[in-house]
Amino acid sequence: MKPFVIAVFSACLLIEISAQKEIIKIWPDTVPNSLQNKNYKEQEIEAWGRMGWARVSNPEIHIYKPSPSNNKHIAVILIPGGAYYRIAFEKEGIDMTKWLTQKGITAIILKYRLPNDSIMKDKAIGPLQDAQEAVRIVRRNAAHIGIAPNKIGVMGFSAGGHLASTLCTRFDKKLYSSKDTVSARPDFAALIYPVISMKKELTHMGSMENLLGIIASDSLIAAFSNELHVSRNTPPTFLVHSADDGAVNYLNSIEYFKALNKNNVKSELHIYPTGGHGYGLAYQGQTEKNWTASFIEWLKSIENKSM
Repeated sequence: MKPFVIAVFSACLLIEISAQKEIIKIWPDTVPNSLQNKNYKEQEIEAWGRMGWARVSNPEIHIYKPSPSNNKHIAVILIPGGAYYRIAFEKEGIDMTKWLTQKGITAIILKYRLPNDSIMKDKAIGPLQDAQEAVRIVRRNAAHIGIAPNKIGVMGFSAGGHLASTLCTRFDKKLYSSKDTVSARPDFAALIYPVISMKKELTHMGSMENLLGIIASDSLIAAFSNELHVSRNTPPTFLVHSADDGAVNYLNSIEYFKALNKNNVKSELHIYPTGGHGYGLAYQGQTEKNWTASFIEWLKSIENKSM
């Protein structure tokens, strides 16, 4: 691998460039909604048997490009899960980049701030601020990255699916001072075994408590129950879940799918009988292994139509 070099990217963003990827700091200057805490240090930890991150306070996007001859000018921003406590960076990030780039799709991993009262004034909105700005950075710099500005999607897994669906339903919510009017709306979304609701009968309790706190008001729970906030402007969405998911109830995906259909948003839902939770690319050979091929076909069906 070639050594890292430092370069100046558009709008003075810092990038670390290697033969494989570019790393862009989401907030190169001041991180909004932040509190100073010198004792809060980022950690590399295990996440579902693979490498992950915890205690993230300085978010980044990691850009992986396909070969120029194979470039379809589509980008997918990957949002790994981890219950808003850790980020499954390798299993739901790195693995996905290999698959997507082989398909000619630019893959971008979002390493987002994990909600914590010790580094955030309002921990509930910290991850969403990062997600909004990540889309804006990618869209502002579409020409440099080699993608079309109207073909930028998100793919969220588990709690990352909650963040992705929050972005898709609150992309226009003003949470920080943006330097321009570039839209944070994704052009499409894929939600893989996602947490959607914060309602206790549906949610993953660990994700809910990490994002909203152990004691959350009814209004706060409703504000982050994304099935309640779908509109006709919500991006076209592809959903995957397994009926035997013991961590995140598959009704999360069904409720979101129902809301999408009610608002005439082009959507597709796959409920597989087996698979459990956290299978990523699903190499094990159960029925859910087909989700990747189904996603590529769905993406073809909406390209140049809804995007």
